[in-house]
Amino acid sequence: MTVRFRNVDASPHDDVRTWPHEALVATIERGLVADWQPVLAEIRRSPWGEVARRVEGYAAQHDGDAAARLFALAVDRARSRAEGDDRAEVAARVRAAIARSGLTMARFAELVGTSASRMSTYASGRVTPSAAMLVRIERSAG
Repeated sequence: MTVRFRNVDASPHDDVRTWPHEALVATIERGLVADWQPVLAEIRRSPWGEVARRVEGYAAQHDGDAAARLFALAVDRARSRAEGDDRAEVAARVRAAIARSGLTMARFAELVGTSASRMSTYASGRVTPSAAMLVRIERSAG
């Protein structure tokens, strides 16, 4: 890393989650792309975590700054990717429940109180079921 922290009790080699705000700001403002990598990796790892929220706050206060916009974009993309992964996981759970039930999709949909076409949208991931519906689906799988 090329960035150096001044007047903070942290090292650029420490876990990003332990950095004080000033260290995060120094990295964004004075660091090179290589210095940004640990911050970006943490944002990807935990898109709604403490580091992502601190970066988001910084970016909101420094909206005109190119680096701030880049980091805001990184947070947005990490969250979008995580939401897509979550939707895919829910769809996989729906498909697994249908398979475990041993029923046709139409019969299984009837059992849980929805239509076959709606169940198909849940299984494909085009629509995400409500939490209550997902619980019903998983309970009905047997």
